[in-house]
Amino acid sequence: MASSEPMPVPLRRARLRRWLRAITITLLVLLLIALLFDRLFPLHLPAPDTGSTVVLARDGTPLRAFADSDGVWRYPIAAKQVSPLYLTALLHYEDRWFYRHPGVNPYALARGLASGLLHGHVASGGSTLTMQVARIIQPGSGMFRPHTFGGKLQQIFRALQLEAHLSKAQILDLYLNHAPFGGPIEGVEAASWAYLGKPASQLSRAEAALLAVLPQSPSRLRPDRHPEAARTARDKVLGRMHDLGIWSAAQVRDAAIEPVVARSLRAPLSAALLAERLHQQQPQVRRITTTIDADLQRAAEDRVSTYLARLPARTSAALLVVDNATLEASIYVGTAEFADPIRLGHVDMVRAPRSPGSTLKPFLYGLALDDGLITSQSLLVDAPQDFGGYKPGNFDEAFSGPVSVAEALQRSLNVPAVDVLDRIGPNRFVARLANGGIDLGLPDGAKPNLSIILGGASTRLENLVGAYTAFANGGIAGTPRYTPEQPMQPRRMLSPGAAWIIRDILAHNPADAEGAPLEGTINRHDAVAWKTGTSYGYRDAWAIGVTDRWTIGVWIGRPDGTPSPGQYGAVTALPLLFQVVDILPQRGGRAHAAQPASVRAVDICWPLGTAFNATPANLCRQRRTAWVLDEALPPTFAERDLGAWASGLVSLRMNDQGQRLSAACHARHEHRVQLARWPTLVTPWLSVDDRTSSALPPLAPGCAADSLDVAAPIRIAGLSDGVTLRKAPNSNKPLRVTLQALGAQGTVQWLLNGRLQGSSEGDAKMLLTLMQATGDYRVTALAGDGAFATIALHVVGPPSIE
Repeated sequence: MASSEPMPVPLRRARLRRWLRAITITLLVLLLIALLFDRLFPLHLPAPDTGSTVVLARDGTPLRAFADSDGVWRYPIAAKQVSPLYLTALLHYEDRWFYRHPGVNPYALARGLASGLLHGHVASGGSTLTMQVARIIQPGSGMFRPHTFGGKLQQIFRALQLEAHLSKAQILDLYLNHAPFGGPIEGVEAASWAYLGKPASQLSRAEAALLAVLPQSPSRLRPDRHPEAARTARDKVLGRMHDLGIWSAAQVRDAAIEPVVARSLRAPLSAALLAERLHQQQPQVRRITTTIDADLQRAAEDRVSTYLARLPARTSAALLVVDNATLEASIYVGTAEFADPIRLGHVDMVRAPRSPGSTLKPFLYGLALDDGLITSQSLLVDAPQDFGGYKPGNFDEAFSGPVSVAEALQRSLNVPAVDVLDRIGPNRFVARLANGGIDLGLPDGAKPNLSIILGGASTRLENLVGAYTAFANGGIAGTPRYTPEQPMQPRRMLSPGAAWIIRDILAHNPADAEGAPLEGTINRHDAVAWKTGTSYGYRDAWAIGVTDRWTIGVWIGRPDGTPSPGQYGAVTALPLLFQVVDILPQRGGRAHAAQPASVRAVDICWPLGTAFNATPANLCRQRRTAWVLDEALPPTFAERDLGAWASGLVSLRMNDQGQRLSAACHARHEHRVQLARWPTLVTPWLSVDDRTSSALPPLAPGCAADSLDVAAPIRIAGLSDGVTLRKAPNSNKPLRVTLQALGAQGTVQWLLNGRLQGSSEGDAKMLLTLMQATGDYRVTALAGDGAFATIALHVVGPPSIE
């Protein structure tokens, strides 16, 4: 037997080189084939900037989702944002070797192939997580449909492509965002919110196991439709986790106790109009985080819906709540009922231009304080006045005569506000508002005029709320922020002292409105400084409130601009504002602003407006404590169109008989006296003592008339003072009386119990209607030069017929 000769070393090396060359060529050929197939059949990945969009609250709670073009709901998420419990359950149940294989698991494939040959079809998966992603992004059809050998081959090829082009983290993110969970729901974050009402970052073990198995058969295992089947599948995952030693027996036992309770599928719809607004501004962004507080938003929407149930069907509402420190909006309700066609629910009234009514008055008085024109207790005139042809009236059609700045602002009196605006100038006021963030809309071709202070322009709720934050922020206003990325835009509106004084005035508003807190029931530091407004024709009802932490704005009306008779700020919008304040946390915000050093309390005197300690007692008819800014003590406004007399301090020369002397008139013994005169137009509202104290002494005989006596007296003719009138029997019509102002020149204003009824010229007749069946009336005729006459009437019922 011949012994085999060992192969020579050079021959062995040559053979080895041939084998290596063949292997290399084979690998290169396979690589070229792979590259060719990759080029011929490219991988089509979902575009990262397409698909559904979700708008989130500050804590990640979905507010509203916008489905993609296929109607699919998907909330973008990354693996680092998902609960580790879910990732552990998913990978250990679906693909334990995910981070080790190249996209396919040979052992699992062999097992699946054997099962397929045995049953004639693919009965046991063998699919890796990568292969499942391949099936999701390209389901296949025909011979490549899922659960066939052709489909499996396609998944293998696509899985290898995925592994070649993407990292493991990217493949896992594709699964987390595109795995099917039943119905239109794709992705674990959308499923977690849809079924469990919580983010995927907060899943329990039981919930993680449920969502890990659900994509295996999303229709059959939907927990909202088949809870028992879902529970059985979930428990199978829990058992696997125990068998693998991942979770302890106690942990699995506790998880198995949890019931499968799922909510019925419904898309989130909170702060819907804000979500739509932000989505329109950023159409390519798939995940938009807002500043909205989800819990407060839901509570506010419930309050608004409940409140509006008592109002007419076409009424809508808007609500905006901003944190004063950050200017972040925590509540944004743009409509009473989203998509309600009757209420025009698609119209966002937070940013719709509307007439602001009287809500601009606080800024007007604040500017007047900064200009040194007024203190908080300066005397203003609330009486019929003519401002170059513009004749404003008050909301309740009544007048009060002498009022303070604080009273005029708290009661939202119109005539005093127009008077102050006329002295500041409409152009300057509009410019200051624009500097603070309120851009007023005027009709085409119109210029700023006196009517803007009563709502003769347009602005937006969000602009008003941003401006009102100045009263909590030392006079600095800002633009409300709806996303954390939105920059702060502080704007100086008022000085710190003026802002503090105006807020103090508004915080002491009489609490006689429905829903207002009773005096003494709230902490002084948490008091609400509030202002209401109503536009012409009852089209808009406003209420804006400021606390240490929050600024709250409420609008109620009809989006189409039609009137809502009887609905106005104090009755309609203010109660809702107080309800919203009740749900807001007050702690955690800025401390209550301390009184600025520029503000000081000073006692002043009416009617002069001078300091009490510098005014003789006979010239101080009323003593009032005023907030004074920068030591400015302005006198009472001078009267316009001086007629009968000038208000203010008047110095007179007198003789021994108490008669006054005109300029060219002299007496043997003369002395000087001073009188504190009230503004002419408030005279009908003065007490007898106040009238007497400021009445002019008679002119001495033989002295020429002076300018103080220009006014001719007038007298009311038609009825006697103190007359009693009786209604006719069997008549439901109110009494009517015809009167004349004898001796009057020019326009005469007629007031009935302080309410303006109309005007007449000269001694023309005036018809007045006495609406009350019985009672007392006071009729006043007031001429433009200050002359007036007053009579009292008493109305009794018809005589009884026996």
